[in-house]
Amino acid sequence: MATNQKPSDAELKQRLSKAAYEVTQHAATEAPFSGQYDQFDEPGLYVDIVSGEPLFSSLDKYDAGCGWPSFTKPIAKDALSESLDTSHGMLRQEVRSREATSHLGHVFTDGPQAAGGLRYCINSAALKFIPLADLETAGYGQYKSLFEP
Repeated sequence: MATNQKPSDAELKQRLSKAAYEVTQHAATEAPFSGQYDQFDEPGLYVDIVSGEPLFSSLDKYDAGCGWPSFTKPIAKDALSESLDTSHGMLRQEVRSREATSHLGHVFTDGPQAAGGLRYCINSAALKFIPLADLETAGYGQYKSLFEP
């Protein structure tokens, strides 16, 4: 279940893998095509690995061929915060989870035009996947309706 609160740094270091800690807390980027959710296609919900905040639905995930899980939109407009990222000599829009401020990845304007044109390029290490069948028991039952016809 989502706590929507950011644990202490000491707790995060203990609870998260080194990759998840570096990505979410220090804005690191996992190597392309290395994340567990890049080539992953099951129905469910993607939440912030730090706080459990609901972020993305598998219904909005697509294969952009970029090496990271890509989504056309977040689960809710206010689920993410954005800021300009000028690191590595590039201009990009960084996306973070709203409550825990976990670094997730970036949003680009080269996504599917029919779905709004955005590509949320997200590090797998920043995510936890909740399968559709487990939404209720994991405390995310209110999101089951997204998957109903």
